[in-house]
Amino acid sequence: MPGPPVAPSGAVAEVRSPLSDGEWHRLHPLTPLMKGGLFLVVVIGIVVTNLRDRLIAIFLPGMSEEYEYAGDPIDYIVANDLIIIAALVVLGVLVVLLGLFWLSWRFHTFRITGDDVEVRSGVLFRTHRRAPLDRVQGVNLTRPMIARILGMAKLEVVGAGLDANVKLEYLSTANAEAVRGDILRLASGRQLAERGAAAGDASVRGRAAAAVSAGITGLIEGAEGPAEQPASVVHIPPGRLIGAHIMSGSTIWLIVLVAGVVVGSIVGTPWLLFSIVPALIGFGAYWFRQITRSLRYSIAPTPAGVRITFGLFTTVTETLPPGRIHAVEIAQPLLWRRLGWYRIRVNRLSGRSASDTSSQQFSDVLPVGTRDDVERVLRLILPGLPDESWPLMLERGVRGPIDGDPYTNTPRRARWLRPLSWRRNGFLLLPDALLLRSGALRRALVVLPLARLQSLRLAQGPIDRAMDVANITGHTVLGQVSGSLGILDRAAAVALWTDAAAAVVSALSRDRSHRWGADEGVDPAVEPDSAGSRDPSTVATDGRVDADRTVPGA
Repeated sequence: MPGPPVAPSGAVAEVRSPLSDGEWHRLHPLTPLMKGGLFLVVVIGIVVTNLRDRLIAIFLPGMSEEYEYAGDPIDYIVANDLIIIAALVVLGVLVVLLGLFWLSWRFHTFRITGDDVEVRSGVLFRTHRRAPLDRVQGVNLTRPMIARILGMAKLEVVGAGLDANVKLEYLSTANAEAVRGDILRLASGRQLAERGAAAGDASVRGRAAAAVSAGITGLIEGAEGPAEQPASVVHIPPGRLIGAHIMSGSTIWLIVLVAGVVVGSIVGTPWLLFSIVPALIGFGAYWFRQITRSLRYSIAPTPAGVRITFGLFTTVTETLPPGRIHAVEIAQPLLWRRLGWYRIRVNRLSGRSASDTSSQQFSDVLPVGTRDDVERVLRLILPGLPDESWPLMLERGVRGPIDGDPYTNTPRRARWLRPLSWRRNGFLLLPDALLLRSGALRRALVVLPLARLQSLRLAQGPIDRAMDVANITGHTVLGQVSGSLGILDRAAAVALWTDAAAAVVSALSRDRSHRWGADEGVDPAVEPDSAGSRDPSTVATDGRVDADRTVPGA
């Protein structure tokens, strides 16, 4: 009598979803419809265009007598008694489309093992993508408006490299949330013990049957309810969000453009006034897109990292695990200063180039917030900084300069090279971070965690050599945050270059942020909520180093 089946070597135990059992699975049955929706819209548009006469006669009977169009295909089909043939052709086209959609879905599979997330796709030309879990930089969950109505979502596993992301589109909302939590738990280094062969297989089969039943029920009964979200530590009123976008730098450029067109129309040709209309339409569309993307913003701590949600029509939920943030910028534009508003951006490996249109949206972890909001967010994304560093960042770094602050600023002999910001322009090396302060009209403070710093460069031009100053650049992953600071005293810059090398080695020896939710720091008896999150108090906070784990991007 044959023995019980043996679990695959890549299988993992105690996962929250049967889709994470190390076996190959298919995506949601409605995935081809979502991915082929644009093609269907084009087909429907062609049909509507050819049936315009019939539609006008049905919905606007008065206009059908005034406007007559020749060549209506329906009239030709009726006149030549081709109704049956036309119906068979339409049916054949639908069958072919459904067959292609079914083949696409049939050959599109994925699996999640203890080491990788893998996706196979393609019918004639096969593609196999793999994302190693020890290089996962985050997991994004996106729910477009139509997908939300159907109770579906897509996952994007962010890898450490350009175009290294692996997408699972689409899954049911419940499965997407559970799979997201499983990927983050596995990527944290918690390799779970393999389950017993017979009991394990029975458990997997039972959960798989439950998942199939739940999927069929969801298709019949409609969209699933929204998944429970952790409580946000920051609340952004819609009025503040709209006002922040209106008072941004793009508004200043719009005012300058309109003023230039008006002056040009007065001294030149009045036809220039017509160029204002498309400019206003373009800026209005830009504002609307930016505002709707930032609505429903929330940021909350979870054991797997910082969970950020935003978007009115298309909702995006991204999880930034600890140790994946390479640079942080706190900025305050000129028009925001009297209102006390700030913005926070970060650099982290996202699988996208810096020129990607969505890179700016994903880099903003706080679109606009008060000083208290800034401190709450910074304590989430920079949890390793000691308490004595916060005044150096918030009060002296963002709002400075303040008499007696420890920043090394631009020397007086070179202030003509920074006529407005020479008092603010400076740096400060802390045990765990390098702070770069700059800007007078737009105040900015860049925080470079030393454990993530790739290198530090010193550079001089001919004018810099004559003034005995130098420029420094802290190299991180590409992103919206720049680690450059110029016009510093040469001797101070050389001293920083030397001291930073030793500080980086020391910071790396203490850093363990590349692992989170480890077994020694998380109580396995604490069950996660429906979003896959545990109580933040269970996150490990000790300073031990895992010598068996490679630091991504370090």
